[in-house]
Amino acid sequence: MRRLSVVLLVDARGWVLLQERDEHAPLAPGQWGMVGGHVEDGEDFEPAAYRELEEETGVRLDGGLRLWREERFQYSDQPEPFHYQVWSAPTTLTDADIVVGEGRQIVFVDPADVPLLDTSESCAHFVPAFLASPEHADLVAGLVADFDKGSRA
Repeated sequence: MRRLSVVLLVDARGWVLLQERDEHAPLAPGQWGMVGGHVEDGEDFEPAAYRELEEETGVRLDGGLRLWREERFQYSDQPEPFHYQVWSAPTTLTDADIVVGEGRQIVFVDPADVPLLDTSESCAHFVPAFLASPEHADLVAGLVADFDKGSRA
């Protein structure tokens, strides 16, 4: 079974980092998807999440990812399901901090705009559920609280 590890970074506005894939992508070319990718043979999901995040965005995290969901996901055009782990983390990064290592663009997207995007099947499955989750709300609340503390200091 193919294994995928993806990362959803969330900023203080509650926006989520997504990638517009280019025409060379092996899955969902030209569509919007999550940052991340295949877990290599002998590699665990969590190290793969950090590696893929750095390869695709130039962002190097030294911890802080939280496992949000683990699930087998079936694409409509694939014979076998994929084993996904979806990781999340809060961030103070902006679009200017992201180096596009893969795809057309990687930007923070307003949750209200996600349904308007041409998303991959996996993105359409996982991202709306994540945006509606208590985990997403907790990440945003923590970032806002940290910002408020910093602005009073």
